Amino acid sequence: MTHDTAPGDSPAPSTVTPQRPLRVLLAGDTFPPDVNGAANFTERLAVGLAGRGHDVHVVAPAATRKHGTFREEHDGQVLTVHRLNSTRWPLHDWLRFATPWTVKFHSRRIVESFKPDVVHIQAHIIIGRGLTKVAHDRGIRIIATNHFMPDNLVDHFPPMPKRLKDWIVTKAWQDAAHTYEYVQEITTPTKKAAGFLEAATNITGVYAISCGIDASDYTAKPGRPKDNTIVFVGRVTGEKHIDVLLQAMTKLSPTLDAKLVIVGGGDLLGRLTQMTADLGLADRVTFAGYLSDDELRRTLTDATVFCMPSTAELQSIASLEAMASGLPIVVADAMALPHLVDDGSNGYLFRPGDADDLAEKLTLVLEKSDANYVAMRTASLKMIEPHDIGRTLDTFEKLYRGQAVADPVADTARASQTESSSSS
Repeated sequence: MTHDTAPGDSPAPSTVTPQRPLRVLLAGDTFPPDVNGAANFTERLAVGLAGRGHDVHVVAPAATRKHGTFREEHDGQVLTVHRLNSTRWPLHDWLRFATPWTVKFHSRRIVESFKPDVVHIQAHIIIGRGLTKVAHDRGIRIIATNHFMPDNLVDHFPPMPKRLKDWIVTKAWQDAAHTYEYVQEITTPTKKAAGFLEAATNITGVYAISCGIDASDYTAKPGRPKDNTIVFVGRVTGEKHIDVLLQAMTKLSPTLDAKLVIVGGGDLLGRLTQMTADLGLADRVTFAGYLSDDELRRTLTDATVFCMPSTAELQSIASLEAMASGLPIVVADAMALPHLVDDGSNGYLFRPGDADDLAEKLTLVLEKSDANYVAMRTASLKMIEPHDIGRTLDTFEKLYRGQAVADPVADTARASQTESSSSS
């Protein structure tokens, strides 16, 4: 298991009386208006906990030069958000990080004022590191959720030799392990991600807890769309490998008349737009940019198939949203994505980086008979059930109170296959 007591001579972390609401301090290096998986999960968790009557504060970098403590409305809930002074990372289009040498000072002030029952960090890099040390010194229970993949971080560094990149990745994992020594429990979104984290840090007992979505927010069409529309949702950046998807588009039969909608923005938007033109795809590919929640849900509802070519997903909320919209999914056979696919049932896996294989798997979906396509829709809707946000909130409430929990079913595809075997 992870650490039942924190290292050093600090007081043992307190437990929380089950009956009363909790004071929860969530913290991370990204939070809306940032658009990424970790930011979205932190917001969803904060909103869900507040909706259950808990007092929730969030510590995050300021999204602009304006910093301080604000009452912010997020998805209908008013949260107290402590925005720390931040600086924009020059090699990224939106990323801002809190000033490292001021984090502990501000964390002490926030903790002493709020007096949280539990601190839940979403990243160990800057805010999580400083806040963890402050909470540890005061005997406050600390939970950590790891959304971190060093490979994603170094993608925003200048080009470097592979040996140097590997050294940075190793040091980054060692740095993560050093912060995680001080926490009582560690979670990550899937069993695959938990195993990866344990292997990289030599930490054991990592819980796999789905980030969760409210499936009722999404709508699936009852039949098959008239058009063949492929949709991608996510950051338009290197680790997503959107270039592979564009190459695959050139390999689809013209008789399919397939269109691609890319939702999101990022540092490669200009380059990929030019690549689209160079490949002769300008009339078949739409870069939709950032969409409102309603626009995104409508785009997913109207699509035919969802594609995620990324090789560094710890869960992929976008894929879950697509499944909740009744879409078959075609995703890279990498990291946690295979756990969302019962191959041939709700979608297909393709060999990472292989545009020919991706085109083949997309074709399999697009050429399905109406009945078989609707069966894939039904399979996606069935497999999203274990990722209900209510289960996620239930589990974190127990962890916050120091109660024993079992992993929710985060490995959806394997659970689905097990159920099929049991019933046969």
